[in-house]
Amino acid sequence: MSKAKGFKNSKSGLYLSMATTAFGAVNVVKQAKKARVESDTLRLIDAAVSATAIVTGLAILYRELKRLGDDDVLLG
Repeated sequence: MSKAKGFKNSKSGLYLSMATTAFGAVNVVKQAKKARVESDTLRLIDAAVSATAIVTGLAILYRELKRLGDDDVLLG
């Protein structure tokens, strides 16, 4: 079980988190397109907020990945 807990803070775990977060962007794009077609302002705002959350999440994950990379002499 301790290996599973450490996976989230590993490079592999961070890459997986980044991939799943980026995959969520597909749904946001679909939501935004549908909102534009239907002229639904509230859904369009929701899509924009969700997109902002995805970008922020990716930025945080990237920062953590860089932090892990600072400990690695080869990535330095």
